[in-house]
Amino acid sequence: MASALLIFCASLLAQFIFFLDSADAEIGSNNVFSIQSYRAHGDGRHDDTEALGDAWSAACSSAKPAVVLIPKGKKYLTKHTTLTGPCKSSIVFMVKGSLVASPERSDWSKETIRHWILISDVTALSVTGGGTIDGNSKIWWQNSCKTNSKLPCTEAPTALTFYSCKNLRVENLKVVNSQQIQISVENCTDVKMSRVSIIAPETSPNTNGIHITCSRDVQVTDCMSIDDETENLHVKNMVCGPGHGISIGSLGDHNSEAHVSNVTINNVRLYGTTNGAHIKTWQGGKGSAKNIVFQNMVMDNVWNPIIVDQNYCDSSTPWLESLTL
Repeated sequence: MASALLIFCASLLAQFIFFLDSADAEIGSNNVFSIQSYRAHGDGRHDDTEALGDAWSAACSSAKPAVVLIPKGKKYLTKHTTLTGPCKSSIVFMVKGSLVASPERSDWSKETIRHWILISDVTALSVTGGGTIDGNSKIWWQNSCKTNSKLPCTEAPTALTFYSCKNLRVENLKVVNSQQIQISVENCTDVKMSRVSIIAPETSPNTNGIHITCSRDVQVTDCMSIDDETENLHVKNMVCGPGHGISIGSLGDHNSEAHVSNVTINNVRLYGTTNGAHIKTWQGGKGSAKNIVFQNMVMDNVWNPIIVDQNYCDSSTPWLESLTL
């Protein structure tokens, strides 16, 4: 089942510093690097991975603020893509059209299986435009052990990953049908995410919305689940469903230590979710979950409105560790 948003290892609070006045002003500048100018097809059938990489490289090398443009009305098919910094100036990744993942699982190797689009080591990055990032993942879901227990469990790509980025703004963007996690923010600082639409079928396996790990100074206006090493987290104005609801955890898997503190969830509406306010910890783990506030919550057709599970397990079969007979 799809989950609305997954956040972990995040320290959330500070205001995001906007380094751009408006997306429209940037798109009107003369420092625009359109994927269409780099031999892209834009038909949703031919591989445009190289064109996207070339457009990014040119923009990243620019000494003045640059725009990487995905034009409206076009569909660009790409395989695993890595867009790296550091860049010489700020960058707007303007997605007005659609980026569509290759439907072929064979296009991902063992080394690239965890990511579709990976953006790393960029400072002053804005991702916006009102377009769509489409994981195109029907074949991945059909081959998931979560869908068919007879199949082996294998990794699947995260649709959009930000790694080690600073001053990151993500807004006015749609991410749909990811192979697994939809958006992942890892080791980032100063992040603001708003008006991000995340859509996947209720039956899609592990399509968590937004996963934030080991990051700080983050603001999110959306739905969420919170995992270990999270503190000073403030989230508000959420509407989400269906999915797993708002969860703290799971904490303490594999006898590990985990801590979550000072979390406030305010002004929430959940509909058709498995859980409402959920705290889950593994047996054998250690740590703490303290100063947790859920307030102003409205739930409609929620199976478990409030649930605290101190013996959590995500498998239907027993989990054994350090067993001696």
